[in-house]
Amino acid sequence: MTAPHTPHDPRDTELVVLDMAGTTVADGGLVERAFVTAARALGVEPGSPDHEEKLRYVRATMGESKISVFRHLFGDEASARRANTAFEEAYGELVDGGLITPLPGARETIETLRAAGLTTVLTTGFARVTQDAILRALGWQDLASLTLCPADAGRGRPYPDMVLTALLRTGATDSVRRIAVAGDTSYDMLSGCRAGAAVVAGVLTGAHDAAQLETAGATHVIGSVAELPALLGVV
Repeated sequence: MTAPHTPHDPRDTELVVLDMAGTTVADGGLVERAFVTAARALGVEPGSPDHEEKLRYVRATMGESKISVFRHLFGDEASARRANTAFEEAYGELVDGGLITPLPGARETIETLRAAGLTTVLTTGFARVTQDAILRALGWQDLASLTLCPADAGRGRPYPDMVLTALLRTGATDSVRRIAVAGDTSYDMLSGCRAGAAVVAGVLTGAHDAAQLETAGATHVIGSVAELPALLGVV
């Protein structure tokens, strides 16, 4: 039996859990643009000290479940849900306007992993309606084996729920040590570590830098998701 925290060969990976925005998808700062709309809906005007303080928190918590972010920012549940709804609507409109693209090599990476027999799952901190809008805009509805949002799992990042739900729903492996998680934020790294994944790969195409990713537990830091197949030994 493999000990829970012994070094694991990345080539043993059977399940790959990939973040979307910042990791496989380039959204060009749409999160911040949508936040401006959400904040205004609750009376927070752009340029005000309150707005700047809240925007700093949004930047710092990239990767976390958006409803959790709004609960922190606005306190009561009703306000958080109003902000979240406004955010999701604004983000969806930006997506529908064509302001989202795949990161270079992202689609090819997923296709390569699947061709090698690895199960792939796409996860997000957005609500299902927004995740579906992104998948539809990119034509990715059938690209991965499964797609998950926080509501599908119970809790979003930094909790391990989405990674563990990916394992339970796909049945792709018999061990969390055969899971690889890849993301661009420290919340992705925390989620992967807490789930027990042996490979927790930080990518440098999104919100957080190498130091932040490593501090949060990254086992590897790579330039982009396009380097993941090589890390996992499938090319």
